[in-house]
Amino acid sequence: MIDQLLRELAPQIVGPLVRRYGGFDTCEDAVQEALLAASQQWPVDGVPENPRSWLITVASRRRIEMLRSDAARLRREETVAGLEPSEPAPVGVDDSLTLLFLCCHPSLTPPSQIALTLRAVGGLTTAEIARAFLVPESTIGQRISRAKSSIKKQSAEFRMPAADELPERLAAVLRVLYLIFNEGYTASSGESLQRVELSTEAIRLTRQLFARLPSEGEVAGLLALMLLTDARRPARTSADGALIPLPEQDRSLWIDSFVAEGTELITATLRTAPIGPYQLQAAIAAIHDEAARAEDTDWRQILVLYELLETLNPGPMITLNRIVALAMVHGPEYALERLASTADDPALRDHHRVEAVRAHLLELSGDKPAAQAAYRRAAQQTLSTPEQRYLLSRAESL
Repeated sequence: MIDQLLRELAPQIVGPLVRRYGGFDTCEDAVQEALLAASQQWPVDGVPENPRSWLITVASRRRIEMLRSDAARLRREETVAGLEPSEPAPVGVDDSLTLLFLCCHPSLTPPSQIALTLRAVGGLTTAEIARAFLVPESTIGQRISRAKSSIKKQSAEFRMPAADELPERLAAVLRVLYLIFNEGYTASSGESLQRVELSTEAIRLTRQLFARLPSEGEVAGLLALMLLTDARRPARTSADGALIPLPEQDRSLWIDSFVAEGTELITATLRTAPIGPYQLQAAIAAIHDEAARAEDTDWRQILVLYELLETLNPGPMITLNRIVALAMVHGPEYALERLASTADDPALRDHHRVEAVRAHLLELSGDKPAAQAAYRRAAQQTLSTPEQRYLLSRAESL
């Protein structure tokens, strides 16, 4: 409970400090120390009556100490000595969205945007982020350090983007949240298929974004997509952690409240907002989730949506998913022909999904030896242990 509270409060502490003292990099460091102090003291002493004010006070004191100990800023000593710990921002002021946009500054690389977002907005420690992405803690630390340094060099202001900047900046924020969710839902490497802490955090942050920008269709679309996809999480793995593909899942295990919320959200959004890629993906997810059985899935409608999605936002994974939909509507042989045409796409070269789709299509067509070989090639190319085990089990079953 305390960990969750600290994660919710983290962006509410950084904002007031940056507004009062400036310097995102040092303010964020001060907040991290305040969060660490709280994680150690509150379980023993109890949660303060006003935890947000407690954290702001502790972080402010630490920020002042940093200024006083910085030899390069000695000339500011007299001014700093008179500073009192900043008071909480006025009631109703929420800097979370401003902070999220700052962490997704266009000068940063996607890995740095993700790490900084999870740290400053998500409240995760460097160690937690490193464990989630299965990389050394030092690597995440370096990404965060470089990101804060880049923001400092760019003299990025702690403010919401101007109206003409908002579309591009919002697109970057949505992409980061989408990447965080995807890595949590299907880990790109490691022993576990899912990293629930990442997908859960992505949903939490996207809910916050939607609460602030409810009329943005793509924000609503992304939240709906996450909910409709995450609804299947309890049925995606067996007791021993093995992957269970969508057609074979026990749909009674799906999270009904997520399905209902996501479906209602995407239905309302499609009626009122300009159509975007996240909305189309959410609509596809809703069709899958609304089918009581796999064989009840409306593949013709899904194919139409994928064709529209590929026109609106072409990409290698969209192409592969459309080919699967083609097979379900027009037959595996036709889909195999379309798959062959992707051979020259550098984004798909050596990607395990290509061989996995090929194997699936060959199996549907009845060519078991060729399907078996393709499943094995796919297993060799993936870095995910659960996916590898699943692909090899498919090969063995043939």
